[in-house]
Parts: sequence; structure tokens; C-alpha cells
Amino acid sequence: MSHVSMSSVTKEQPSPAANPNPRSAFSVVRQKVTTKHGWFSDYDYRWLCLPSLPTARSKQPPFYGIDDELPLVLAIASGLQHALAMLAGLIAPPIIFASALMLDSDTSSYMISASLIGSGILSLVQMSRVKLWGRYRLGTGLLSVVGTSFATLSTASAIFDMMYANGTCPSTTAADGTVTRGPCPDAYGMLLGTSLICAFLEIGLSFLPPRVLQRIFPPIVTGTCILMIGSSLVGSSGILDWGGGSNGCQARPTSGIYQLCPTVGSPHALPWGSPQFIGLGFLSFVSIILTELFGSPFLKNASIIVGLAVGCIVAGAAGYIDGSTITSAPAITFLWVYRFKINVYPPAILPMLAVYVSTTMEAIGDITASSEVSRIPVEGEDFDSRIQGGVLSDGIGGFISALFTVTPLSVFAQNNGVISVTRCANRTAGRWCCAFLIIFGCLGKISGFFLAIPNPVLGGVTTFLFASVAVSGLRVLSYIEYTRRDRFILAAALSFGVGDLLVPTIFTYLFDGVNNPNKGLQGLFESITIVLSTPFLISGIVALVLNLILPRDRSQQDEDEEVVNVAQDLEIQVLERER
Repeated sequence: MSHVSMSSVTKEQPSPAANPNPRSAFSVVRQKVTTKHGWFSDYDYRWLCLPSLPTARSKQPPFYGIDDELPLVLAIASGLQHALAMLAGLIAPPIIFASALMLDSDTSSYMISASLIGSGILSLVQMSRVKLWGRYRLGTGLLSVVGTSFATLSTASAIFDMMYANGTCPSTTAADGTVTRGPCPDAYGMLLGTSLICAFLEIGLSFLPPRVLQRIFPPIVTGTCILMIGSSLVGSSGILDWGGGSNGCQARPTSGIYQLCPTVGSPHALPWGSPQFIGLGFLSFVSIILTELFGSPFLKNASIIVGLAVGCIVAGAAGYIDGSTITSAPAITFLWVYRFKINVYPPAILPMLAVYVSTTMEAIGDITASSEVSRIPVEGEDFDSRIQGGVLSDGIGGFISALFTVTPLSVFAQNNGVISVTRCANRTAGRWCCAFLIIFGCLGKISGFFLAIPNPVLGGVTTFLFASVAVSGLRVLSYIEYTRRDRFILAAALSFGVGDLLVPTIFTYLFDGVNNPNKGLQGLFESITIVLSTPFLISGIVALVLNLILPRDRSQQDEDEEVVNVAQDLEIQVLERER
């Protein structure tokens, strides 16, 4: 636990006192709903809700641990903050998937609802800590929530491109060379089926000691992957939507429905990159910055939603919003209202296995960060069991999410920022967050509204969101010492990753010279092409291989041995004192 010095300009409110007399569940609920203390306690709600100035001094609220007693209003408010902080990351992937596969508005709206409901249900599992057998558990026991992995989003883009290229999905080519994609819901079913069987890899990895996984996948590997995931999504989705759309109108064809963005029949359709589109996206982007500068802690945690709201208000007033998706969306919906043909796409198996390795490493980092902000020790058997339970829940969640018609759901990092700002790591707030997500998902009109958000508004927000992912990768890379060996590995990995970003088609024609390959060989070629064309996959593989085969510097080995010797000496001293 961090200590605040007497000279600090920020003083804390008293910490909540632990209840020395445990009570029955019924008496706890009765006290919560029938007393003012149970509803409000003595928490300073003005701090939570009033705007702040960058130079203002404020008295911070008490810190609420994972199982501390939490007033009901604060639990609901904190849960809503977590839900709002997650919304943009939950609605963006299904919107991008549906746009890439040209799915109709009803199916797209359902995919958003399924993402919200699945996240709420599986987050409850992740927050639990169910004892299985021996030292194995299911869930972290922390305020850990799950959402669609951005690694899946980056990989699925390459998989869908391959499906359209080889004829698995329909497309037409105009006389001027413009390619128009047709609807392909079966591609989404293949992605779900492949994800379902590949989830067993992460389930298996969860039973390995966390230290073994961290040794195989050190920060130089995981940081490179996260950096490339964020960077590729900015270029392939975020900035394209900011300019008007990523459905083909960004090529500014001279014929067809994509001459204008998003289509020629849309309200206020304009050529891609028009100043009106750029201005709408910039308005959403600036709204996020202003909220961070002047907003209350509550609004700061929901700054992404504030950006979407401001952009939608202006876009609606200017006539850029098509309300048909809201009108056609059902009032109430749930999982399996729409179903997809679950199948396995063999060329996607290898890339999806790599995705699950990536989500495993992300889960370890996110759970560690959640433990730190929750003031839980990040070493020892208890911490290792939280890592094991979290990774196992992630793997099982990947399997179950496919049955929920949702792409793999893994631990989200955004909520760690909410915990650090609100100083509330209580799992009761997390359960309220899950309740809000499930309610948002069941209300179909909400999904219809999200689908009606104009592309420039969504692009201005997701560009910031995906860039935040890239910054997270840079933060992980800051943990390495940047020795000559580290710089060499990073340079080699980024050679492929950045090269893919700048010239995405470089590996597309790699196997064109092979004449009449059989079906199995063709599937292998396509799988390799997908891996080579996905920046985070190829850069991560290069970093992983080089980190394993390149010898460490002698000085670095000596430093590692010295650290181990010091740790052993301290452990011996502790044992002697205990004796």
C-alpha cells in the first residue's frame, strides 16, 4: 500500500473500517436498503461528480478493497463507470466485423448486443474465484472484466481478406477494377468455430506456472505484439472510419455504391476524406481531451462515451445520422436471436492459436496491473493462483463466447484506470458493472443506436482507443533494459511489423508461383500468408524466436545472477528470523 506524505498536496479521506463482526447475508442486505449509511455512508460524492480544474487540489476518497463494505449508491455509480469505460471497446469490434463482412443492420445490431451480454456474463465468472482441485482455481477474485480482444480484431481482418480473395466469400469486380464485397455471415461462423477449438490452447497454458510463461514471453515479445496490434488497428480501421468509412469507399472508386461514404444512398454522403467528415471526427477527439482536462472523475472514466455523445449530437443536428437502424432494432433481445453456421476454417487455425497465446500474455499483464491497483501482493502463491485462475477463465471464456456468437473475450485493461481514479477495487462494483452490461445488451434499441453512430464520429474515438493500445505496448517495452541484444531483437521484429503496416500486400503473392497445389497445401499457404500479413503475429514470432536463440550479454547474465543471489540471501535471513 502506498503511503501519502504529510507534505503532499492531496489528502485522503479515512479508509473504510473493516467490520469485526460478520453478519448474515439477510442482515447485510436489510442494513443496505433500509439505512442512510447503507445507501450513502460518508463518502464525498461531490468529488466524484463535480468538474475539476487541472490545477485544483482535491481531497481523495478512501480506498475500497476487493471485499470491503461498500455503500449501495457508490457501488452502483462505480459499476456504471466501469460499464461506460468498457462500452467503446465492446461495441467497436462487432461494428468492424459486420462492416468487413457487409452484414445487414439487424445482424450487426444483434452482434453488438451479444458482445455486451457475453461480456457481462463472463466478467462475473472472471471476478469469481472458484476452487477446483488442489491449488487450481477459476477466476481472479479481482475486479477483472472481459471484452473482445483487439488481437482477434487485427487477425480477423487478414482472415476475412483471405476468404474474399480465395472465393470463400462472394465479391464482384467492376470494369474499373473496383472490388465490391458481398454479405458473408458464414465467414463469421468460421471465425467462431476456429476460435472455439483453439481456445483449448489457452486452457492448457493456464496450468503452466506463470513464471515459465513470463520467461518464454518476456516484455520484449508481449510489448512488441501490443504495440503492433494498436498501430495496425489505427491504420486499418480507426483513421479510415474518421475519413468516412473503411468499407471500400476509402479507395474513392469512380463507380458503384461506394463512390461516396458510407454509401451513395446514405444521409449526407460525401467522398472519403471530406472536411465535414474530418471535422466530425476531430470534434469527438477534442471532446475526449477536454473531458480529461475539466471533467469530474466520473466523466473522465467515461471520456470515450462523452466523445461519442458530443459527436452524435452534432452529427444528428446536421443530418448525418440514419435512424433506420434504431427503428428496426427490437426493443428486447438476447443471445441466439441470430445464429451463425459454426465451422472451422483450417487456414485460420495457426493465426488463432497465436491470438490465444497473445491473449494469455495480455491476461497475465492485466491481472498483475489489477492486483497492483487493488493493493493485492503481486508475488507468492496467492498471486500465482490468481494468474492461473484468470488465464483459465480466459480460455474457458474463449470457448463459451464462441457459443454465445461472440469472438474471444479476454481480460480488459481499461478498468484498471477506473480503479486507480475512483480508488474502488470492490467486486460489488464489478458485479453492478456486469448487470449494466447485460441490461444494455438486452435493450436492442441501444445496440441500434450504437450502429447508427456515423463513421467519422466512431473513427475519431476508436483512433484514440487503438492508439491507447499502442501506448500500452510502449509502456511494456519500457520495462526492458535496451541492451544491444534487446535493440537487435526489437529492430528485427519491427522490420516485419512496420513493413506490414506500410505495405500490407507485400506477402500476398508469395505463393503465386506454386502450380496447382492440392487443397491441404493451399490451406497451409493461406495460413502462412495470414500470419505474415498480420503485423503483430509476424513481429511477435520474430521477437519470440530471436529472444530464445540469441545469447544474453555476459554482463546481463551477471546482473541476473546477482539479483537471484540477493533474493536468496533475503529469503534465508527471513527464515532465520522466523526460527
